[in-house]
Amino acid sequence: MGRATDRRSVLRIDLGPAGRVVRRPDNLAAEEPLEIRVGPAGPGRRRPLAVTMRTPGDDLDLALGFLLTEGLIRSADDVHTAQLCAGTETPNTYNVVDVVLAPGVPEPATDPARNFYTTSSCGVCGKASIDSVRTRSTYRVADDPTTVPAGVLTALPDTLRSAQRGFDRTGGLHAAGLFTVAGELVVLREDVGRHNAVDKVVGWAVRERRLPLAGHLLLVSGRASFELTQKAWMAGLPLLAAVSAPSTLAVDLAVEAGMTLVGFLRGDTMNVYTGDHRISR
Repeated sequence: MGRATDRRSVLRIDLGPAGRVVRRPDNLAAEEPLEIRVGPAGPGRRRPLAVTMRTPGDDLDLALGFLLTEGLIRSADDVHTAQLCAGTETPNTYNVVDVVLAPGVPEPATDPARNFYTTSSCGVCGKASIDSVRTRSTYRVADDPTTVPAGVLTALPDTLRSAQRGFDRTGGLHAAGLFTVAGELVVLREDVGRHNAVDKVVGWAVRERRLPLAGHLLLVSGRASFELTQKAWMAGLPLLAAVSAPSTLAVDLAVEAGMTLVGFLRGDTMNVYTGDHRISR
């Protein structure tokens, strides 16, 4: 896992029959800042656009997914280059991604209302207004004819969990998995932040030129928030499933998008909040 995990000393207290108290090393999920710089080609540094707290790994995917889901790029054609850059730390941790936009792609405006600072728990808490939170997808998800058997959906959490290598070591990483309608795992990403895990999946799709993700579904290991629903819509996904609950805004946005939203996907049960015509039984 490299820098995705690190070890710290922990005092383990067991008040059970064994009654043991031991000090031992414990694996923790790494959390480090990533600065995303964006601008046109040319001499000089690109301007910082965002700083996100994330688990190191798949950082280029994270940056591309973030730019796509924030509506700042539309496809891989809008990016000339994206590379990890040296920062100021010693030893260098490469916590900077430099994105050079393709000719003709407008540079993001430096607006205080879009002052992105994202934590691992909140992806939009740096934005100053409700209007700055909303982005609009170019994909007509409502027209996607995808259907998924309910039995395929109920098997997905176990498939996702069995592929979570970072969670096995730390117990502290969220996961997002892109699946086919047959239940095949296409790509999985883990991160200490739920929104980062989704951006890493979307960024992979940008880099692989797989957008829109019609005919696929996204499963997230936690709850379905407004932000995750919006990111799924921006990627053209017709179905978002979560092992936990959705929020009211997530449901409202899924209705607006014509997206299927599934929550509490556990064992043999699920709640279908929107778009139940895509779930076959």
